[in-house]
Amino acid sequence: MYTATKRHLDRRAFLRGTGTVLSLPFLEAMVPAFATRAQAAVAQPPPRFMAMCATLGFHTPFLFPKEVGSDYTLTPYLEPLKDLKGDFSVISGLQHEEQNGANGHTSEMTWLTSAKHPGLAGFKNSISIDQLIAEQIGSQTRFPSLILGTGSESLSWSASGIPLPAENSPSKAFQQLFVDGTPAEIAAQVRSLKRGRSILDTVMGQAKKLHDELGKRDQEKLDEYFSAVRDLEGRLVQNEEWVQQPKPKVDAKPPTDIQSRTDAIGKMNLMLDLVVLALQNDSARTVTLRLNGMNAVPEIKGVKNDWHNLSHHGQDAAKIEELKVIEKAEFTALAAFLAKMKAASLLDSTAVLFGSNLGNASAHSTANLPLLLAGGGFKHGRHIAIDKGKHVFSNLFVHLAQRMGVEADKFGFSTGVLDINQA
Repeated sequence: MYTATKRHLDRRAFLRGTGTVLSLPFLEAMVPAFATRAQAAVAQPPPRFMAMCATLGFHTPFLFPKEVGSDYTLTPYLEPLKDLKGDFSVISGLQHEEQNGANGHTSEMTWLTSAKHPGLAGFKNSISIDQLIAEQIGSQTRFPSLILGTGSESLSWSASGIPLPAENSPSKAFQQLFVDGTPAEIAAQVRSLKRGRSILDTVMGQAKKLHDELGKRDQEKLDEYFSAVRDLEGRLVQNEEWVQQPKPKVDAKPPTDIQSRTDAIGKMNLMLDLVVLALQNDSARTVTLRLNGMNAVPEIKGVKNDWHNLSHHGQDAAKIEELKVIEKAEFTALAAFLAKMKAASLLDSTAVLFGSNLGNASAHSTANLPLLLAGGGFKHGRHIAIDKGKHVFSNLFVHLAQRMGVEADKFGFSTGVLDINQA
């Protein structure tokens, strides 16, 4: 008879020290005492998180069902997702507070941060939820996070409130994810990383000497700088450990970048296919994808007018119908992506947040944001209508971060925790 004597750790166990919380990777001690290794592998896929924001909004009457709960009629934007109805939830009623900013579109900067008054004098952004997660679990994969976009801007912001650049070339992203360098290239990359660390050590030593000689405001700025340098140093160390490890091999042809700037859906599809490959190979567990609109006519059948102009339709029925063609194409691309994720057995372990920073692009309103949450092991198949004032958008971020193993009870300007399973 076998007697189980090993200690069983909670999956969300942490190591704690003075001022430090370190999340643990999946350990054998986290497997139930009588589970086989094969059972544990099946039962414990790593959690993942992906966020996608379409910056020109969605016409919400075509998205939000009139009925609340599971017995709702599919709206025009949900029709492409009809075969996946049990795999996603539509969420209405959420918003960030005080998003009036420098112009009607600056709320793009705060969709994943919740910082107030974007772009106005004195504005300083805060860390985005994906980067908070990456700080805790990013060391477990080759890339702490994937920051992608169909343009050059991203959704991701560092702990110092600095915008992080997005990779907008699928071919370059594929190269970074799956193509090994030559031995000489790898050696050169290691030397470069070590040289970078040496430079950082020197800069930090010099900067610390200045700290006591500066005024309070400059000391605060210097502390922010220290934080950014420490973050970069940590990434350099991690990259040095991974650079000599072979990259995963995939049975997929490298993508060819789309040269036409107006093929928005084609670019979206290429990036989403790349995300599936990256998650399949556990290259990262946190992904952001910023979907740019444009001041041009997108290459979509039936569209003849400028997309930005259509999004500011002023309730013109003809413009709304043409806008519907564009936005339904985005939801069709989303449906194809979620179907691929499900076929690859990735959807149940990946929380996919899809939506926009604008609840009404025509009025630049940030109220009642269009949101869809898919996968992640949540209870789905519902339209979840949040009562006004009961929750803010960042309350959902707290729950999503906790699901990823981040010990947090607050994020940004959250007022509580929105547990989607209890909503």
